[in-house]
Amino acid sequence: MTLIAILVGTLAAGIGSVWLAALLSFGILARYTQHMLSLAAGALLATAFMHLLPEAFESQAGAKELFATLLVGLVFFFLLDKAELWHHGHEHHGGEHHGPEVAAHAQHDHAEHVHAAHSHHGHGHAEAKSGSWAVLAGDSVHAFGDGILIASAFMADLRLGVVAALAVLVHEVPHHMGDLVVLRQTSNNRRAAFVKVSLAGAVTALGGVVGYALVDQLYDYLPFFLIMASSSFIYVALADLIPQLQKRVTARETVAQIAWLAIGIGLVTLISSMAHHH
Repeated sequence: MTLIAILVGTLAAGIGSVWLAALLSFGILARYTQHMLSLAAGALLATAFMHLLPEAFESQAGAKELFATLLVGLVFFFLLDKAELWHHGHEHHGGEHHGPEVAAHAQHDHAEHVHAAHSHHGHGHAEAKSGSWAVLAGDSVHAFGDGILIASAFMADLRLGVVAALAVLVHEVPHHMGDLVVLRQTSNNRRAAFVKVSLAGAVTALGGVVGYALVDQLYDYLPFFLIMASSSFIYVALADLIPQLQKRVTARETVAQIAWLAIGIGLVTLISSMAHHH
C-alpha cells in the first residue's frame, strides 16, 4: 500500500510538475513565475520545519545527532550544487524584460563550461547539445533524490508523504520552466523539450522505489532520512529560490512576494491539518 502511495506521489510530483511548467511557460501564466518561486519557498520551508523535522525529532534519535545530520545534509546539497547536479537554473529566465536572451546567454556559458570539460574542439551545435544534456543529467539526479525523499516521508507517515510530494511538485515547477526555456534554445522543437524534461521528471518514481527499498532495509535510520529531506528542502528554498526574490523589488512586488510565501506556508499547513482530520 505504501509503495503504491509512493509511486502515485512521485509520479505526480515528477511529471505533474513538468506539465504544469509547460502550461505556465508556454501559456498565459508565464508572468507568474516570480509568484511560483515565493509559493515554492514557503511550501518547502513549511514542510521542512513544521513536518519533516518535528517527525524526525519525535523519534528516539538524539537531538545532537539529528542536528549534525542536518548540517551534513546542507553541506552535501551545497556540494551537489557545485557539481551542477542540484543546480536549479531558475536564473535562466531573469524576469519578463529579458527572457530568452539571458537564458541563451546563461545556457551558453553553462554549455561552454560543460563542453570544455569534455573536449577542446567542435563548437556550436555540440556545445549547445552538451548544455542541454547537462541540464537533463542534473534534472535526473535531482528527481531521483526527490523520489528518495518523498519515499522516506511516506514511510514515516502517509500524510507526511503527501505534504512532501506536494512541496516537491511546487518547487519543481519553476525549475522545469527554466529547463524548458533552455531546451527550447538547443532544439526548436517544443514537444521534444517537453518529452525530455518529462522523462527526467519520471526518474522521481525510480527514486521513490529505491527509497522505499532503502528505508525498508534501514528503517531504524528513518529519522535521518527525514532530516536529509529537510536539508534538501531548506537548501533549495534558501540558496536557490529566495535569492531570486531578493533581486529587483518595488514595494508592491515585496508585498506580493510575502503574500505568496505565506500562501505556500498556509497551503502546506492546510493540507496537513485536513489530513489529520481524516
